[in-house]
Amino acid sequence: MIKELICISCPMGCHLKVDTDKLEVTGNTCKRGKIYGINEVTNPVRVVTTTVKIEGGEHTVLPVKTKMPIPKDLNFKCIEELNKITVKSPIKMGDVIIENILDTGVDVIATRDL
Repeated sequence: MIKELICISCPMGCHLKVDTDKLEVTGNTCKRGKIYGINEVTNPVRVVTTTVKIEGGEHTVLPVKTKMPIPKDLNFKCIEELNKITVKSPIKMGDVIIENILDTGVDVIATRDL
């Protein structure tokens, strides 16, 4: 089966065709496109960026992200978990907000001081 993708590894946005049976990629300009195409059909992952509620700061929400990509099918569940928490100011950029979110081995970190 051939799956068509647009590569997001660099600004080129190559139109890839990935043979899911043979794990062969065409249409890539660089080797990152080949790696992206194979990963996207075998184990798609994403970095989740969102916000959590914060008390005692000048703002009501704190921007956060997963430190590393997590399996794409866990994105919405990750956001649901983050919607349940409230952190207290002060927070420094890089502080761990949740360790090992959803048993992925990946921490959720703050992306700014607040």
